[in-house]
Amino acid sequence: MIATDKRVQVADHPLIQQCLTKLRDYQTPTSEFRLRAGQLSRLLVYEAMRNLGTREIGVETPVGSAKGIVLTDYVILAPVLRAGLILAEAAQKVLPTARVYHVGLRRDEATLQAISYYAKLPESLPSECKVYVLDPMLATGGSAVAAISLFAKLKVSSIHLVCFVASPEGIKHVHDKYPDVEITTGAIDDCLNEHGYIIPGLGDAGDRLFGT
Repeated sequence: MIATDKRVQVADHPLIQQCLTKLRDYQTPTSEFRLRAGQLSRLLVYEAMRNLGTREIGVETPVGSAKGIVLTDYVILAPVLRAGLILAEAAQKVLPTARVYHVGLRRDEATLQAISYYAKLPESLPSECKVYVLDPMLATGGSAVAAISLFAKLKVSSIHLVCFVASPEGIKHVHDKYPDVEITTGAIDDCLNEHGYIIPGLGDAGDRLFGT
């Protein structure tokens, strides 16, 4: 992991970067894009969750006693529909006990603002729980901030954003609003274009995942 600052981790593992390269290639077909996106999701989630809380336990092996650990955190996965589903699927395989709360957001192409159309959350959550907001692209940061705000209003103390690619503008927007949010990404790209898309990016992740 390369730390650009203590709140942002760029995962530089060769397997992660190889997957990202295939996703960037406009000639990668939908079937392979989905496969590589799933692989990348699993690796990024693995990196993002390296600081989960644990406690020690004893365990009996077939030939003796050993020390081990169990996870102690109350973990929530918050995929931003629709592209975030690929990250949630991978995260559930890594941590099947995690709760999942879907967040439906779409971007107004005229204003570039995030518009919420679905969010079914409980009235309260344990303040010590860890929330992982899952969205492949951190572009303007509007969708990320909208999703994060839902959990911040519930007084959640730990929120972590996981994405394939981030823009400097998106990172700044998130940290201007929520300075304590941690971000794990496969890359920080150059900038946004006039339409709010990441350059060089990888195109519209949702369209490429679902062939639309």
